[in-house]
Amino acid sequence: MRGALLVAGTTSDAGKSVVVAGICRMLARKGVRVAPFKAQNMSNNSVVTLDGGEIGRAQALQAQACGLEPSVRFNPVLLKPGSDRRSQLVVRGKAVGTVGAADYFQHRQELRAVVAAELASLRAEFDVVICEGAGSPAEINLRATDLANMGLAEAARLPVLVVGDIDRGGVLAHLFGTLAVLEPADQRLVSGFVINKFRGDVVLLRPGLDRLTELTGRPTLGVVPFAEELWLDAEDSLGTIADAPVGRPPAPAGTEWLTVAAVRLPRISNSTDVEALACEPGVAVRWVRDPSRLADADLVVLPGSKSTVSDLEWLRRSGIAAALADRAGAGKPILGVCGGYQMLGRRIVDDVESAAGAVDGLGLLDLDVEFAEPKVLRRTDGRGAPGPDPAVPLGTAGIPLHGYEIHHGRVTRSGDPAWLDAAGEPEGSVRGAIWGTHLHGLMESDDFRRAWLREVAQRAGRTGFVAAVATSVAAVRAAQLDLLADLMEQHLDTNLLEKLITSGAPDGMPALTSSLAASDVADRR
Repeated sequence: MRGALLVAGTTSDAGKSVVVAGICRMLARKGVRVAPFKAQNMSNNSVVTLDGGEIGRAQALQAQACGLEPSVRFNPVLLKPGSDRRSQLVVRGKAVGTVGAADYFQHRQELRAVVAAELASLRAEFDVVICEGAGSPAEINLRATDLANMGLAEAARLPVLVVGDIDRGGVLAHLFGTLAVLEPADQRLVSGFVINKFRGDVVLLRPGLDRLTELTGRPTLGVVPFAEELWLDAEDSLGTIADAPVGRPPAPAGTEWLTVAAVRLPRISNSTDVEALACEPGVAVRWVRDPSRLADADLVVLPGSKSTVSDLEWLRRSGIAAALADRAGAGKPILGVCGGYQMLGRRIVDDVESAAGAVDGLGLLDLDVEFAEPKVLRRTDGRGAPGPDPAVPLGTAGIPLHGYEIHHGRVTRSGDPAWLDAAGEPEGSVRGAIWGTHLHGLMESDDFRRAWLREVAQRAGRTGFVAAVATSVAAVRAAQLDLLADLMEQHLDTNLLEKLITSGAPDGMPALTSSLAASDVADRR
Protein backbone atom coordinates (compact mmCIF):
# COMPACT_ATOMS: atom_id res chain seq x y z
CA MET A 1 0.00 0.00 0.00
CA ARG A 2 1.28 3.47 -0.92
CA GLY A 3 -0.48 6.80 -0.82
CA ALA A 4 -1.79 9.61 1.37
CA LEU A 5 -5.01 11.03 2.75
CA LEU A 6 -6.17 14.25 4.42
CA VAL A 7 -8.59 14.13 7.36
CA ALA A 8 -10.41 17.47 7.71
CA GLY A 9 -13.14 18.46 10.15
CA THR A 10 -16.31 20.51 10.21
CA THR A 11 -15.03 22.33 13.32
CA SER A 12 -12.17 22.40 15.77
CA ASP A 13 -12.36 19.43 18.16
CA ALA A 14 -14.52 17.45 15.73
CA GLY A 15 -12.14 14.52 16.17
CA LYS A 16 -9.60 14.95 13.39
CA SER A 17 -6.64 14.22 15.66
CA VAL A 18 -8.06 11.02 17.12
CA VAL A 19 -9.29 9.74 13.75
CA VAL A 20 -5.81 10.29 12.31
CA ALA A 21 -4.23 8.58 15.32
CA GLY A 22 -6.65 5.68 15.00
CA ILE A 23 -6.04 5.21 11.27
CA CYS A 24 -2.29 5.43 11.83
CA ARG A 25 -2.42 2.82 14.59
CA MET A 26 -4.66 0.55 12.52
CA LEU A 27 -2.30 0.67 9.52
CA ALA A 28 0.81 0.26 11.68
CA ARG A 29 -0.69 -2.88 13.23
CA LYS A 30 -1.04 -4.26 9.70
CA GLY A 31 2.64 -3.69 9.04
CA VAL A 32 2.22 -0.53 6.93
CA ARG A 33 5.02 2.03 7.28
CA VAL A 34 2.87 5.05 8.09
CA ALA A 35 3.61 8.58 9.30
CA PRO A 36 1.37 11.46 10.47
CA PHE A 37 1.50 14.99 9.12
CA LYS A 38 -0.12 18.26 10.12
CA ALA A 39 1.15 21.07 7.95
CA GLN A 40 0.07 23.82 10.32
CA ASN A 41 -1.17 23.52 13.87
CA MET A 42 -2.41 26.18 16.26
CA SER A 43 -1.95 24.96 19.80
CA ASN A 44 -0.16 25.76 23.04
CA ASN A 45 0.08 22.05 23.85
CA SER A 46 3.42 21.00 22.42
CA VAL A 47 6.23 18.53 23.03
CA VAL A 48 9.97 18.51 22.43
CA THR A 49 11.17 16.15 19.71
CA LEU A 50 14.33 14.08 19.47
CA ASP A 51 15.58 16.46 16.78
CA GLY A 52 15.43 19.36 19.25
CA GLY A 53 12.31 21.20 18.14
CA GLU A 54 8.71 21.42 19.25
CA ILE A 55 5.51 20.19 17.62
CA GLY A 56 1.86 19.95 18.54
CA ARG A 57 1.11 17.30 21.11
CA ALA A 58 -1.44 15.62 18.84
CA GLN A 59 1.27 14.91 16.26
CA ALA A 60 3.46 13.39 18.98
CA LEU A 61 0.59 11.07 19.90
CA GLN A 62 0.04 10.22 16.23
CA ALA A 63 3.73 9.45 15.88
CA GLN A 64 3.48 7.06 18.80
CA ALA A 65 0.48 5.46 17.08
CA CYS A 66 2.78 4.81 14.11
CA GLY A 67 5.56 3.43 16.32
CA LEU A 68 7.71 6.51 15.65
CA GLU A 69 9.49 9.09 17.78
CA PRO A 70 8.09 12.63 17.45
CA SER A 71 9.80 14.72 14.77
CA VAL A 72 9.47 18.30 13.56
CA ARG A 73 8.79 16.79 10.13
CA PHE A 74 5.33 15.76 11.31
CA ASN A 75 4.27 19.35 12.13
CA PRO A 76 6.50 21.85 10.29
CA VAL A 77 4.43 24.96 11.14
CA LEU A 78 3.12 25.58 14.65
CA LEU A 79 1.33 28.71 15.85
CA LYS A 80 1.26 29.27 19.63
CA PRO A 81 -1.29 31.97 20.53
CA GLY A 82 -0.08 34.50 23.09
CA SER A 83 -3.08 36.80 22.71
CA ASP A 84 -6.23 37.07 20.62
CA ARG A 85 -4.27 38.74 17.84
CA ARG A 86 -0.66 37.53 18.00
CA SER A 87 0.94 34.08 17.90
CA GLN A 88 4.45 32.78 18.14
CA LEU A 89 5.44 31.25 14.80
CA VAL A 90 7.39 28.00 15.05
CA VAL A 91 8.87 26.66 11.80
CA ARG A 92 10.50 23.25 11.68
CA GLY A 93 10.47 23.19 15.46
CA LYS A 94 12.10 26.58 16.12
CA ALA A 95 10.46 29.87 17.07
CA VAL A 96 11.12 32.44 14.33
CA GLY A 97 9.04 35.37 15.58
CA THR A 98 5.60 36.58 16.54
CA VAL A 99 2.96 37.18 13.90
CA GLY A 100 -0.53 38.53 13.47
CA ALA A 101 -2.95 37.78 10.65
CA ALA A 102 -1.39 40.29 8.25
CA ASP A 103 2.18 39.19 9.04
CA TYR A 104 1.26 35.56 8.55
CA PHE A 105 -0.21 36.38 5.15
CA GLN A 106 3.20 37.72 4.14
CA HIS A 107 4.89 34.47 5.18
CA ARG A 108 2.56 32.22 3.23
CA GLN A 109 4.72 31.49 0.19
CA GLU A 110 7.77 30.62 2.28
CA LEU A 111 5.71 28.43 4.58
CA ARG A 112 3.99 26.76 1.65
CA ALA A 113 7.38 25.67 0.35
CA VAL A 114 8.35 24.32 3.80
CA VAL A 115 5.13 22.32 4.02
CA ALA A 116 5.44 20.94 0.50
CA ALA A 117 9.05 19.86 1.03
CA GLU A 118 8.32 18.07 4.31
CA LEU A 119 5.28 16.25 2.96
CA ALA A 120 7.17 15.17 -0.17
CA SER A 121 10.03 13.89 1.99
CA LEU A 122 7.66 11.87 4.19
CA ARG A 123 5.84 10.40 1.20
CA ALA A 124 9.15 9.29 -0.28
CA GLU A 125 10.21 7.60 2.96
CA PHE A 126 6.94 6.05 4.16
CA ASP A 127 4.34 3.89 2.49
CA VAL A 128 1.44 6.02 3.72
CA VAL A 129 1.11 9.53 5.16
CA ILE A 130 -2.10 10.43 6.98
CA CYS A 131 -2.50 14.21 7.09
CA GLU A 132 -4.63 16.17 9.51
CA GLY A 133 -6.31 19.42 8.58
CA ALA A 134 -6.58 22.47 10.84
CA GLY A 135 -9.83 23.96 12.10
CA SER A 136 -12.23 23.54 9.19
CA PRO A 137 -11.93 23.85 5.39
CA ALA A 138 -15.22 25.78 5.54
CA GLU A 139 -13.21 28.82 6.75
CA ILE A 140 -13.24 30.07 3.16
CA ASN A 141 -12.08 33.52 4.25
CA LEU A 142 -8.69 31.89 4.86
CA ARG A 143 -8.56 29.83 1.66
CA ALA A 144 -6.02 32.08 -0.08
CA THR A 145 -3.44 31.46 2.64
CA ASP A 146 -4.48 27.91 3.57
CA LEU A 147 -1.60 25.51 4.19
CA ALA A 148 -3.33 22.68 6.00
CA ASN A 149 -6.77 22.03 4.50
CA MET A 150 -7.83 22.32 0.87
CA GLY A 151 -4.69 24.29 0.00
CA LEU A 152 -2.62 21.26 0.99
CA ALA A 153 -5.05 18.82 -0.61
CA GLU A 154 -4.96 20.73 -3.90
CA ALA A 155 -1.18 21.04 -3.94
CA ALA A 156 -0.56 17.36 -3.13
CA ARG A 157 -3.69 15.96 -4.84
CA LEU A 158 -4.93 14.35 -1.62
CA PRO A 159 -8.32 12.74 -1.17
CA VAL A 160 -10.14 14.34 1.75
CA LEU A 161 -12.35 12.86 4.45
CA VAL A 162 -14.45 15.32 6.46
CA VAL A 163 -15.14 14.41 10.10
CA GLY A 164 -18.16 15.78 11.95
CA ASP A 165 -18.96 15.64 15.68
CA ILE A 166 -22.54 14.44 16.10
CA ASP A 167 -22.37 15.08 19.85
CA ARG A 168 -22.69 18.81 19.11
CA GLY A 169 -25.85 18.39 17.04
CA GLY A 170 -26.53 19.31 13.42
CA VAL A 171 -23.81 17.08 12.05
CA LEU A 172 -25.53 16.35 8.72
CA ALA A 173 -25.89 20.09 8.06
CA HIS A 174 -22.26 20.62 9.11
CA LEU A 175 -21.03 17.99 6.65
CA PHE A 176 -23.23 19.19 3.80
CA GLY A 177 -22.47 22.87 4.45
CA THR A 178 -18.71 22.30 4.69
CA LEU A 179 -18.76 20.74 1.25
CA ALA A 180 -21.17 23.24 -0.26
CA VAL A 181 -19.18 26.40 0.56
CA LEU A 182 -16.02 25.11 -1.13
CA GLU A 183 -15.01 26.00 -4.65
CA PRO A 184 -15.83 23.26 -7.20
CA ALA A 185 -12.17 22.24 -7.60
CA ASP A 186 -11.85 21.77 -3.85
CA GLN A 187 -15.17 19.94 -3.61
CA ARG A 188 -13.97 17.29 -6.05
CA LEU A 189 -11.21 16.27 -3.64
CA VAL A 190 -13.71 15.66 -0.80
CA SER A 191 -14.27 11.92 -1.07
CA GLY A 192 -16.39 11.02 1.93
CA PHE A 193 -17.52 11.71 5.46
CA VAL A 194 -16.96 10.26 8.93
CA ILE A 195 -19.33 10.86 11.83
CA ASN A 196 -17.68 10.92 15.24
CA LYS A 197 -18.84 10.57 18.88
CA PHE A 198 -22.16 8.85 18.10
CA ARG A 199 -24.39 7.68 20.96
CA GLY A 200 -27.38 5.46 20.32
CA ASP A 201 -28.71 3.18 17.59
CA VAL A 202 -27.06 3.79 14.24
CA VAL A 203 -30.16 2.39 12.50
CA LEU A 204 -31.98 5.61 13.42
CA LEU A 205 -29.24 7.64 11.71
CA ARG A 206 -29.18 5.58 8.52
CA PRO A 207 -31.92 7.51 6.62
CA GLY A 208 -29.99 10.73 7.20
CA LEU A 209 -26.77 9.20 5.93
CA ASP A 210 -28.53 7.88 2.84
CA ARG A 211 -29.98 11.30 2.14
CA LEU A 212 -26.57 12.92 2.66
CA THR A 213 -25.16 10.59 0.00
CA GLU A 214 -28.01 11.45 -2.37
CA LEU A 215 -27.42 15.17 -1.90
CA THR A 216 -23.63 15.12 -2.16
CA GLY A 217 -22.73 12.01 -4.14
CA ARG A 218 -20.34 10.99 -1.37
CA PRO A 219 -20.46 8.06 1.05
CA THR A 220 -20.19 8.14 4.81
CA LEU A 221 -17.31 5.77 5.52
CA GLY A 222 -18.43 5.11 9.05
CA VAL A 223 -20.04 6.21 12.29
CA VAL A 224 -17.58 6.09 15.18
CA PRO A 225 -19.23 5.65 18.59
CA PHE A 226 -18.54 7.85 21.57
CA ALA A 227 -15.96 6.18 23.82
CA GLU A 228 -15.67 7.52 27.36
CA GLU A 229 -12.28 5.80 27.75
CA LEU A 230 -10.72 8.22 25.25
CA TRP A 231 -9.51 11.36 27.03
CA LEU A 232 -5.71 11.33 27.29
CA ASP A 233 -3.64 13.87 25.32
CA ALA A 234 -6.52 16.21 24.59
CA GLU A 235 -4.92 18.89 22.44
CA ASP A 236 -7.65 21.43 21.87
CA SER A 237 -8.40 24.07 24.50
CA LEU A 238 -12.03 22.96 24.28
CA GLY A 239 -10.93 19.94 26.29
CA THR A 240 -10.04 22.09 29.31
CA ILE A 241 -13.48 23.40 30.24
CA ALA A 242 -13.71 25.06 33.63
CA ASP A 243 -15.36 22.91 36.30
CA ALA A 244 -15.02 19.83 34.11
CA PRO A 245 -13.37 16.64 35.40
CA VAL A 246 -10.23 15.32 33.73
CA GLY A 247 -10.32 11.70 32.67
CA ARG A 248 -12.15 8.78 34.24
CA PRO A 249 -10.25 8.05 37.47
CA PRO A 250 -10.58 4.50 38.81
CA ALA A 251 -11.74 3.98 42.39
CA PRO A 252 -9.16 4.60 45.14
CA ALA A 253 -6.71 1.90 46.09
CA GLY A 254 -7.16 3.07 49.70
CA THR A 255 -10.10 4.52 51.60
CA GLU A 256 -9.84 8.17 50.52
CA TRP A 257 -9.78 10.18 47.31
CA LEU A 258 -7.20 12.88 46.60
CA THR A 259 -8.78 15.93 44.96
CA VAL A 260 -6.86 18.17 42.55
CA ALA A 261 -7.90 21.63 41.35
CA ALA A 262 -6.07 22.59 38.14
CA VAL A 263 -6.30 26.32 37.41
CA ARG A 264 -7.68 26.93 33.93
CA LEU A 265 -5.54 29.91 32.87
CA PRO A 266 -6.74 32.05 29.92
CA ARG A 267 -3.56 31.28 27.91
CA ILE A 268 -2.94 27.84 29.30
CA SER A 269 -0.22 25.74 27.66
CA ASN A 270 0.55 22.05 28.02
CA SER A 271 -2.68 21.51 29.91
CA THR A 272 -2.06 17.80 29.42
CA ASP A 273 0.47 17.86 32.31
CA VAL A 274 -2.34 17.14 34.77
CA GLU A 275 -3.61 14.13 32.82
CA ALA A 276 -0.98 11.84 34.31
CA LEU A 277 -2.41 12.62 37.75
CA ALA A 278 -5.87 11.69 36.50
CA CYS A 279 -4.58 8.27 35.46
CA GLU A 280 -4.04 7.40 39.13
CA PRO A 281 -6.78 5.49 40.96
CA GLY A 282 -8.40 7.70 43.56
CA VAL A 283 -7.09 11.01 42.13
CA ALA A 284 -9.93 13.29 40.98
CA VAL A 285 -8.71 16.21 38.84
CA ARG A 286 -10.93 19.13 37.89
CA TRP A 287 -10.32 22.35 35.94
CA VAL A 288 -11.25 25.47 37.92
CA ARG A 289 -11.47 29.23 37.35
CA ASP A 290 -13.17 30.26 40.58
CA PRO A 291 -11.13 30.86 43.77
CA SER A 292 -13.77 29.09 45.86
CA ARG A 293 -12.85 25.84 44.13
CA LEU A 294 -9.36 25.96 45.63
CA ALA A 295 -10.46 25.93 49.25
CA ASP A 296 -11.38 22.26 49.55
CA ALA A 297 -8.87 20.79 47.08
CA ASP A 298 -6.07 18.65 48.45
CA LEU A 299 -3.72 19.90 45.72
CA VAL A 300 -3.81 22.94 43.43
CA VAL A 301 -1.89 22.82 40.14
CA LEU A 302 -0.86 26.04 38.41
CA PRO A 303 -0.02 24.90 34.87
CA GLY A 304 2.01 26.39 32.05
CA SER A 305 1.08 29.55 30.16
CA LYS A 306 1.91 31.03 26.77
CA SER A 307 1.39 34.50 28.28
CA THR A 308 2.87 34.28 31.76
CA VAL A 309 2.66 37.94 32.79
CA SER A 310 -0.86 38.38 31.42
CA ASP A 311 -2.11 35.22 33.15
CA LEU A 312 -0.40 36.30 36.37
CA GLU A 313 -2.44 39.49 36.27
CA TRP A 314 -5.57 37.41 35.64
CA LEU A 315 -4.79 35.39 38.78
CA ARG A 316 -4.85 38.59 40.77
CA ARG A 317 -8.05 39.94 39.17
CA SER A 318 -9.88 36.65 39.60
CA GLY A 319 -9.03 36.30 43.29
CA ILE A 320 -7.11 33.07 42.71
CA ALA A 321 -3.79 34.72 43.66
CA ALA A 322 -5.21 35.54 47.11
CA ALA A 323 -6.58 32.00 47.43
CA LEU A 324 -3.13 30.59 46.60
CA ALA A 325 -1.55 32.81 49.24
CA ASP A 326 -4.08 31.53 51.81
CA ARG A 327 -3.24 27.93 50.87
CA ALA A 328 0.47 28.57 51.19
CA GLY A 329 -0.05 30.13 54.61
CA ALA A 330 -2.01 27.08 55.73
CA GLY A 331 0.63 24.66 54.43
CA LYS A 332 -1.67 23.17 51.78
CA PRO A 333 -0.05 21.62 48.65
CA ILE A 334 0.54 23.66 45.49
CA LEU A 335 2.36 22.61 42.29
CA GLY A 336 3.54 25.08 39.65
CA VAL A 337 4.66 23.88 36.21
CA CYS A 338 6.71 26.04 33.81
CA GLY A 339 4.80 29.35 33.56
CA GLY A 340 2.92 28.42 36.73
CA TYR A 341 6.25 27.82 38.46
CA GLN A 342 7.51 31.24 37.34
CA MET A 343 4.37 32.94 38.67
CA LEU A 344 4.98 31.46 42.13
CA GLY A 345 8.31 33.31 42.37
CA ARG A 346 9.15 36.80 43.62
CA ARG A 347 10.06 38.57 40.39
CA ILE A 348 9.70 38.11 36.63
CA VAL A 349 11.58 40.20 34.10
CA ASP A 350 9.99 39.75 30.71
CA ASP A 351 11.23 41.75 27.73
CA VAL A 352 10.59 38.83 25.34
CA GLU A 353 7.08 37.43 25.61
CA SER A 354 5.04 40.39 26.91
CA ALA A 355 7.62 43.22 26.91
CA ALA A 356 6.27 44.06 30.38
CA GLY A 357 9.71 44.39 31.95
CA ALA A 358 9.94 43.66 35.67
CA VAL A 359 6.77 42.51 37.47
CA ASP A 360 6.13 41.05 40.90
CA GLY A 361 5.32 37.37 41.14
CA LEU A 362 3.14 35.79 43.81
CA GLY A 363 6.10 35.52 46.19
CA LEU A 364 5.29 31.98 47.34
CA LEU A 365 8.73 30.74 46.22
CA ASP A 366 12.04 32.57 46.66
CA LEU A 367 12.67 32.73 42.92
CA ASP A 368 13.66 35.29 40.28
CA VAL A 369 13.05 34.61 36.59
CA GLU A 370 14.23 36.48 33.51
CA PHE A 371 12.97 35.83 30.00
CA ALA A 372 15.57 35.52 27.24
CA GLU A 373 16.17 34.24 23.72
CA PRO A 374 16.49 31.61 22.44
CA LYS A 375 13.70 29.48 23.81
CA VAL A 376 14.86 26.51 25.89
CA LEU A 377 13.85 23.29 24.12
CA ARG A 378 15.19 20.04 25.52
CA ARG A 379 14.33 16.65 26.86
CA THR A 380 15.51 16.12 30.40
CA ASP A 381 16.34 13.05 32.48
CA GLY A 382 17.29 13.17 36.13
CA ARG A 383 16.37 12.20 39.67
CA GLY A 384 14.62 13.67 42.64
CA ALA A 385 16.95 15.95 44.61
CA PRO A 386 17.71 15.02 48.24
CA GLY A 387 16.37 18.22 49.82
CA PRO A 388 17.96 20.61 52.32
CA ASP A 389 18.29 18.16 55.22
CA PRO A 390 20.25 14.96 54.49
CA ALA A 391 18.75 13.40 57.60
CA VAL A 392 15.20 13.94 56.27
CA PRO A 393 15.29 13.46 52.47
CA LEU A 394 12.37 14.44 50.25
CA GLY A 395 9.93 11.64 49.45
CA THR A 396 11.03 11.81 45.80
CA ALA A 397 14.78 11.84 46.52
CA GLY A 398 16.79 9.69 44.14
CA ILE A 399 13.82 8.49 42.07
CA PRO A 400 14.43 8.59 38.28
CA LEU A 401 12.40 11.03 36.23
CA HIS A 402 12.05 12.39 32.74
CA GLY A 403 10.35 15.38 31.13
CA TYR A 404 10.86 18.15 28.61
CA GLU A 405 11.35 21.91 28.73
CA ILE A 406 9.76 24.61 26.57
CA HIS A 407 10.30 28.09 28.03
CA HIS A 408 11.92 31.50 27.61
CA GLY A 409 12.16 32.14 31.35
CA ARG A 410 15.46 31.37 33.08
CA VAL A 411 15.91 31.08 36.82
CA THR A 412 18.44 33.78 37.74
CA ARG A 413 18.24 33.25 41.50
CA SER A 414 16.65 30.72 43.84
CA GLY A 415 16.75 30.77 47.62
CA ASP A 416 14.81 27.52 47.98
CA PRO A 417 16.16 23.95 47.80
CA ALA A 418 16.01 22.27 44.40
CA TRP A 419 13.24 19.74 43.96
CA LEU A 420 14.99 17.86 41.13
CA ASP A 421 18.44 16.98 39.87
CA ALA A 422 18.35 17.31 36.07
CA ALA A 423 21.50 15.84 34.54
CA GLY A 424 23.55 17.10 37.49
CA GLU A 425 21.99 20.57 37.56
CA PRO A 426 19.48 21.80 40.17
CA GLU A 427 15.96 22.11 38.75
CA GLY A 428 12.77 23.33 40.30
CA SER A 429 12.07 24.44 43.84
CA VAL A 430 10.43 23.13 46.98
CA ARG A 431 9.32 25.12 50.00
CA GLY A 432 7.17 23.24 52.49
CA ALA A 433 4.12 22.06 50.58
CA ILE A 434 4.89 24.14 47.47
CA TRP A 435 6.67 22.53 44.53
CA GLY A 436 7.67 24.04 41.20
CA THR A 437 9.45 22.92 38.05
CA HIS A 438 10.01 23.84 34.42
CA LEU A 439 9.60 20.20 33.40
CA HIS A 440 6.52 19.26 31.41
CA GLY A 441 5.59 15.59 31.46
CA LEU A 442 7.25 15.05 34.84
CA MET A 443 4.22 13.26 36.25
CA GLU A 444 4.44 10.61 33.52
CA SER A 445 7.42 9.19 35.46
CA ASP A 446 5.37 6.58 37.31
CA ASP A 447 7.57 5.87 40.33
CA PHE A 448 8.29 9.56 40.84
CA ARG A 449 4.59 10.49 40.57
CA ARG A 450 3.53 7.84 43.09
CA ALA A 451 6.17 8.90 45.63
CA TRP A 452 5.22 12.55 45.26
CA LEU A 453 1.49 11.84 45.60
CA ARG A 454 2.19 10.06 48.89
CA GLU A 455 3.91 13.22 50.07
CA VAL A 456 1.02 15.39 48.86
CA ALA A 457 -1.51 13.15 50.61
CA GLN A 458 0.46 13.36 53.83
CA ARG A 459 0.59 17.18 53.63
CA ALA A 460 -3.13 17.27 52.87
CA GLY A 461 -4.04 14.98 55.75
CA ARG A 462 -5.40 12.26 53.46
CA THR A 463 -4.05 9.35 55.46
CA GLY A 464 -6.45 6.95 53.74
CA PHE A 465 -5.10 7.69 50.26
CA VAL A 466 -2.90 4.93 48.81
CA ALA A 467 -0.90 5.39 45.60
CA ALA A 468 -1.58 2.37 43.39
CA VAL A 469 1.55 0.41 42.50
CA ALA A 470 0.70 -0.67 38.94
CA THR A 471 -0.41 2.54 37.19
CA SER A 472 1.54 3.23 33.99
CA VAL A 473 0.71 6.36 32.01
CA ALA A 474 2.49 4.92 28.96
CA ALA A 475 0.35 1.79 29.18
CA VAL A 476 -2.84 3.86 29.49
CA ARG A 477 -1.85 5.86 26.41
CA ALA A 478 -1.00 2.72 24.43
CA ALA A 479 -4.33 1.15 25.39
CA GLN A 480 -6.18 4.24 24.18
CA LEU A 481 -4.34 4.13 20.86
CA ASP A 482 -5.27 0.48 20.44
CA LEU A 483 -8.87 1.31 21.30
CA LEU A 484 -8.83 4.00 18.60
CA ALA A 485 -7.50 1.49 16.07
CA ASP A 486 -10.18 -1.00 17.09
CA LEU A 487 -12.87 1.65 16.58
CA MET A 488 -11.55 2.46 13.10
CA GLU A 489 -11.42 -1.22 12.12
CA GLN A 490 -14.89 -1.95 13.44
CA HIS A 491 -16.78 1.16 12.32
CA LEU A 492 -15.12 2.44 9.13
CA ASP A 493 -15.29 0.94 5.65
CA THR A 494 -11.60 0.06 5.69
CA ASN A 495 -11.64 -1.28 2.12
CA LEU A 496 -12.91 2.04 0.81
CA LEU A 497 -10.51 3.89 3.09
CA GLU A 498 -7.52 1.98 1.71
CA LYS A 499 -8.76 2.53 -1.85
CA LEU A 500 -8.87 6.29 -1.26
CA ILE A 501 -5.36 6.24 0.19
CA THR A 502 -3.89 4.35 -2.75
CA SER A 503 -5.99 5.69 -5.65
CA GLY A 504 -6.89 9.20 -4.57
CA ALA A 505 -10.21 11.01 -4.95
CA PRO A 506 -12.55 9.22 -7.36
CA ASP A 507 -13.07 10.83 -10.74
CA GLY A 508 -16.34 12.60 -11.36
CA MET A 509 -17.13 13.74 -7.82
CA PRO A 510 -20.03 16.19 -8.21
CA ALA A 511 -19.74 19.81 -7.14
CA LEU A 512 -22.67 21.32 -5.28
CA THR A 513 -24.14 24.64 -6.38
CA SER A 514 -26.71 26.90 -4.77
CA SER A 515 -30.33 26.10 -5.61
CA LEU A 516 -30.97 29.85 -5.97
CA ALA A 517 -29.76 31.54 -9.12
CA ALA A 518 -28.59 35.13 -8.82
CA SER A 519 -31.75 36.36 -10.58
CA ASP A 520 -33.91 34.49 -8.05
CA VAL A 521 -32.12 36.22 -5.21
CA ALA A 522 -32.64 39.59 -6.89
CA ASP A 523 -36.37 38.89 -7.36
CA ARG A 524 -36.79 38.07 -3.67
CA ARG A 525 -35.37 41.42 -2.63
